[in-house]
Amino acid sequence: MEVVELLTEIHEKLKAKFASDILGAEQHYDFPVITVKKEKIVEIVKSLQQDGFNFLTFLTGIHYPNNKGAELGVIYQLHDMPKNRRVRLKLFTSIGETHVPSLTGLFPGANWMERETFDFYGVLFTGHPNLKRI
Repeated sequence: MEVVELLTEIHEKLKAKFASDILGAEQHYDFPVITVKKEKIVEIVKSLQQDGFNFLTFLTGIHYPNNKGAELGVIYQLHDMPKNRRVRLKLFTSIGETHVPSLTGLFPGANWMERETFDFYGVLFTGHPNLKRI
């Protein structure tokens, strides 16, 4: 499947379920990238997981100091290994409100990646079982 087709497919499915929680969709190189509201990240990832994206390749933070009100971001990359499909999700939050729901309930491997993002960027993952500095 072409990347553009995959982006269209994923974007349409997510818009049908989450409408106003999907903030944007674009293609970056060979990745479909979907920007979402942080409050819905768990539900959106769960939906993608049920659609075959059952491997969390990585989770990391990003910092855009000049992006007032959305200075911090979290990037998630999911992989559907049997079909070799990948998708990247992004969410943004302000420096003053760094709480983001944890994905450890869906992906136990998110534990370490969330701790690292907390340690490096100060993102507080709500619901994380042991959020402490590495």
